[in-house]
Amino acid sequence: MSETPWWLYLLDCDGRLYTGISTDPQRRYQEHLSGGPKGARFTRAATQVSLLWSAEIGDRSLALRAEHRLRKLPRTRKLAVIEASLDGPAIKTLLSL
Repeated sequence: MSETPWWLYLLDCDGRLYTGISTDPQRRYQEHLSGGPKGARFTRAATQVSLLWSAEIGDRSLALRAEHRLRKLPRTRKLAVIEASLDGPAIKTLLSL
């Protein structure tokens, strides 16, 4: 039995960036939009939330490491990650920071 892949995603919340992980980024995005208890407090406070980017990362452990490192980056570097699309070697670069 194969494990469900994990995804790393970035949301734009009123001009601020939110980083998260999920096995289903579209479902998770809808939870953030709903403003209910399953949405993050950060996104519940926002008036506009949009999904900027998502990428399949692999297993949960790798996704957690990538999320942690992406959250520590300044906004300009996060936007550069979106532009680079984090395919292949770019993920390894992010994880080796």
